[in-house]
Amino acid sequence: MGRGHTDDVEAAGAEGDLLLRHPVPPAFAGLVSRVSGYRETKRRPIRMTETASLVVPIIIGFGEPFEIAIGRAPGRDDRYGSFTAGLTGTPVHIRSAGAAHCLQIDLTPLGAYRFFGRPMHELAERMVRLDELADPLLDRLRERLGAERSWRRRFAVTEAAIAPRLLGAPGASAAVAWTYGRIVGTGGAVRIGALADRIGWSRKHLAARFQAEVGAAPKLIARIARFERARAMAAAGVADGWADIAAACGFADQSHLVREFVALAGGTPGAWRPGG
Repeated sequence: MGRGHTDDVEAAGAEGDLLLRHPVPPAFAGLVSRVSGYRETKRRPIRMTETASLVVPIIIGFGEPFEIAIGRAPGRDDRYGSFTAGLTGTPVHIRSAGAAHCLQIDLTPLGAYRFFGRPMHELAERMVRLDELADPLLDRLRERLGAERSWRRRFAVTEAAIAPRLLGAPGASAAVAWTYGRIVGTGGAVRIGALADRIGWSRKHLAARFQAEVGAAPKLIARIARFERARAMAAAGVADGWADIAAACGFADQSHLVREFVALAGGTPGAWRPGG
């Protein structure tokens, strides 16, 4: 599959598989983690598993829909063309007929709260078709993107459309944003109770505010952050083995790490090195 930046789009032509990543503007830092374009042309069945992650995606489809389900194999009733999905603590299973064509905006949880302007627990553990949201901004964006043929134009239109809301809408409370930043910044290696004490909230109140403004409890955010740190260390080859990674990332032991990979990624950690 071809990869490139926006400047490569015109040279790529109308045919062929593409995965294009548009640079995220500095103004979107902490709110958007990635904007990408994707096109398949193989027309053969494709199966993928996405791990649990700290991303709330918005997918605007131009081709055939995906079959997607959270924590189970998808069926024909699980077809989604343009959709979003809240945070989940289980892997997401995806099937494609091989003719997918879409633009994807990966929001951070804090960015998603600003963008959607609703309690994030309403989207948690769910696949939601954009039609169900009745969001005029997204409806207009889908229409405009569908009329564009240049990826450069699609990215420019997307950036201009989402900027006013992302930069102007109310964000998460300062206490929630700070706590979220501490959890993610430490790779989940921080005591939730200590953070609650620091901001003067009970753990129960902190969990309730996280459910509303982030879409998951602090404990799940910490689990995913720790998992992502372990996966990054494995991919970078900076540790000799999984026991070392488990210790560095704050897992109780290697068995704990394996259980978390199964729960959050749908399989054991061997696929991410070390040792295969």
